[in-house]
Amino acid sequence: MKYPEFQALGAEVLSMSVDSVFVHKMWNDHELSKMVGHDVPFMMCSDQDGGIGKAYGIYDEDSGVETRGRFIIDPDGNIQGFEVLTPPVGRNVKESIRQLQAFQLVRASAGTEATPSGWRPGKQTLKPGPDLVGNVWKVWKVEEAFTE
Repeated sequence: MKYPEFQALGAEVLSMSVDSVFVHKMWNDHELSKMVGHDVPFMMCSDQDGGIGKAYGIYDEDSGVETRGRFIIDPDGNIQGFEVLTPPVGRNVKESIRQLQAFQLVRASAGTEATPSGWRPGKQTLKPGPDLVGNVWKVWKVEEAFTE
């Protein structure tokens, strides 16, 4: 489970669905704990009326359920990134961690650094500004973005 990696980055993970807290408990006790060998280590929240899902644009009125969404919210409460997937497609937790690291680097640099596609910690960043326009190809190794 990757939850300790989120904690090490100072992030908190919450899950949410329209299911009741009782359904969450049953899912944890009879499914998740058997898959990963322990209880879910983060809070599972119930959004039974879909109010939060509606606010984030992931509540499906017709079916009364929420589409799978992942939101990265900064310390100021602003959404920095999100991904919405239909139920048959699973999420990539490693990519969520990579994006969180990228957002944190950009925030810490006050916007003086940007992370190109496929960026990983320790890899080259870009320095936004007029001199970069039309010159990204000179400083960024494209193959790094597509080989991992």
